Amino acid sequence: MKLISWNVNGLRACVGKGFEDFFHQADADIFCLQETKLQSGQIRLQTDGYHQFWNYAEKKGYSGTAVFSKEEPLSVSYGVGIPELDTEGRMITLEYPDFYLITCYTPNAQPELARIDHRMKWDSAFREKVSQLDARKPVILCGDLNVAHQEIDLKNPASNRGNAGFSDQERESFSALLKAGFTDSFRYLFPDTTGAYSWWSYRFNARKNNAGWRIDYFLVSNRIADRITAAPIYAEVTGSDHCPVGLEIDL
Repeated sequence: MKLISWNVNGLRACVGKGFEDFFHQADADIFCLQETKLQSGQIRLQTDGYHQFWNYAEKKGYSGTAVFSKEEPLSVSYGVGIPELDTEGRMITLEYPDFYLITCYTPNAQPELARIDHRMKWDSAFREKVSQLDARKPVILCGDLNVAHQEIDLKNPASNRGNAGFSDQERESFSALLKAGFTDSFRYLFPDTTGAYSWWSYRFNARKNNAGWRIDYFLVSNRIADRITAAPIYAEVTGSDHCPVGLEIDL
């Protein structure tokens, strides 16, 4: 099974930069998007052979997620189930016979950690939700989780310590998610690889210089980690300030 996740930073803009070419070329079984920045009816994508599922933010032009799946799921749900946290279209859960698929766009803590309290509330609710699902059947979760977990996951850890995406609170929260029973698929296969990033600032020629962060993930329930066969990062694919990341797993 082949899965892909991509923070497209505005799907309409990304479509103008080659999104559909990559989508069709990739031919994934499940293709997940974050930060679509859409409302219902604002785009029509030709995804023949795929079922489409969308979660829109109430605020126009903001956040949002989507999943395109070749196999029709048994059920679909949206959000973490807490109304105050579910206004920004950040989560979609698809249930299949043998696993759950979750895509997530985690809230950004914002400069000077202005939104860190909201972020921590989200992380706690998200961790509880995915743990409940994991108790029923294995979980594959993906998305822009807006945190570089370890120093190896960003180019300049020293100068970014304490900043949004690399604060102690966010890193500890990500550790807690892993301890709840999940495996970071990329680090499972490549525990010591450096220079592997999925997001680059638009400033300072960051992408050209590969001064990036790995903040886009595929996590899987620990009990299916040994079925991971590949965890590519498609760094050559442009169209967003993030690149797609992938998972190939025998299920």
